[in-house]
Amino acid sequence: MRLLIVEDEREFAETLRRGLVAEGFTADVAPTGREGLWRALEHEYDVIVLDIMLPELSGYEVLKRLRAAENWTPVLMLTAKDGEYDEADAFDLGADDYLSKPFSFVVLIARLRALLRRGAPARPAVLEAGDLRLDPSARTVHRGQQRIELTAREFGLLEFLLRRAGTALTKNEILGHVWDAHYDGDENVVEVYIGYLRRKIDAPFGTRTIETVRGVGYRLVDVTRS
Repeated sequence: MRLLIVEDEREFAETLRRGLVAEGFTADVAPTGREGLWRALEHEYDVIVLDIMLPELSGYEVLKRLRAAENWTPVLMLTAKDGEYDEADAFDLGADDYLSKPFSFVVLIARLRALLRRGAPARPAVLEAGDLRLDPSARTVHRGQQRIELTAREFGLLEFLLRRAGTALTKNEILGHVWDAHYDGDENVVEVYIGYLRRKIDAPFGTRTIETVRGVGYRLVDVTRS
């Protein structure tokens, strides 16, 4: 099995490579994000081990560009950072697994073998309503040929609405899925973000995609033009 290690700490990368070779893997090493991206796009690998803190391009940017290029090779992120937000960012961009340094080599091997058994995932379905399209993996939204830039929260809200298209959703349901199951702030934040979305995905195009369902909440429908 062929792996790519994208890691700028040379001694650590070489130690990792030797250990993986001893376990029966073939491993290439790239010391920068730019070289790692080039290798990943030019060669076929079974798994990519990708550090976040890299020169030239960060691991996040490498991962983002890989997924945008429809490269679905399983990616295990490595980082000295340790926090739930770093982990969430990695998964949001399309990572398949995540390990914080220092880690057990035995655990790394187990995680890699699990990814190999799983293989590269199929391309996620693009969610659509009329000419509105959202790609969950590439993290892009288009209305026709026009790309629409959304914040992470706006993107999450639109994705949830699209996945439940045609269903009237309460503010509490939206909060539980897009914010947090234990969110205890003002539920009117949903109304605020619905307004943000409408100004971006509907107002410039003369469309009405998100309906207000009186006494219930909101529903996303196939586009109607005003």
